[in-house]
Amino acid sequence: MATPSRTAVGVENLDFCYGTTKVLKNINLAIAANRVTAFIGPSGCGKSTLLRCINRMNDEIPGARITKGRICLNGTDIHGPKVDVVKLRSEVGMVFQKSNVFPRSIFDNVAYGLRLRGIRDASVIEERVESALRQAALWDEVKDRLQESGFGLSGGQQQRLCIARTIAVKPNVVLMDEPCSALDPIATLKVEELLWELRSEYTFVVVTHSMQQASRISDHTAFFYMGEVVEYGLTQTMFTNPREKRTEEYISGRFG
Repeated sequence: MATPSRTAVGVENLDFCYGTTKVLKNINLAIAANRVTAFIGPSGCGKSTLLRCINRMNDEIPGARITKGRICLNGTDIHGPKVDVVKLRSEVGMVFQKSNVFPRSIFDNVAYGLRLRGIRDASVIEERVESALRQAALWDEVKDRLQESGFGLSGGQQQRLCIARTIAVKPNVVLMDEPCSALDPIATLKVEELLWELRSEYTFVVVTHSMQQASRISDHTAFFYMGEVVEYGLTQTMFTNPREKRTEEYISGRFG
């Protein structure tokens, strides 16, 4: 297992169930800060379930629960008695497979989270919105259209708008669940370049079915199979010299 110098998200001996069905089994991961970590594996293997555990989105599902182990964000158990879930979700942002643009202007889409967190100073909001759009490589494309609907943007632009909205509140960790699956190759490339540029400021955890994307964007990769982490380590090593036979078979396309 890779041992990063600083761990942003620590998953320790984690079991997770939907009702009586165990879907994650004894997961141990030390996710490095300011790096991109990819989760790969066949459909239904637990990748997205773990992703949603990290910001407690699974809390909303009846019967979904951690039965063993814990998840720590910068050393703090996210299920601790003093943890504010709303604050946790501001520290751990989420970008979904399908861009979930709000029925608002481009500006208000990005400003939404800031206002939700009580920021009222218009100059501060304007500065944070511009900064987030610049970080998302979208500012030059939309700076003259800020009051237009976010729905008027292309699919790739909408996904970058969602990324801007996520990073505007300055989270520690950004979770991404198949963020490029609905995008064309050009839009996908822009999002991938964005992750590479922003990883010095944020910790990214990306679920992807694309082996090529995982190899391009990530520093570390975790291979999931049937609710377990089969192998976790440096991406370059895993894709060139995996330790486990199942990893090699999945990466080479023999199953999945």
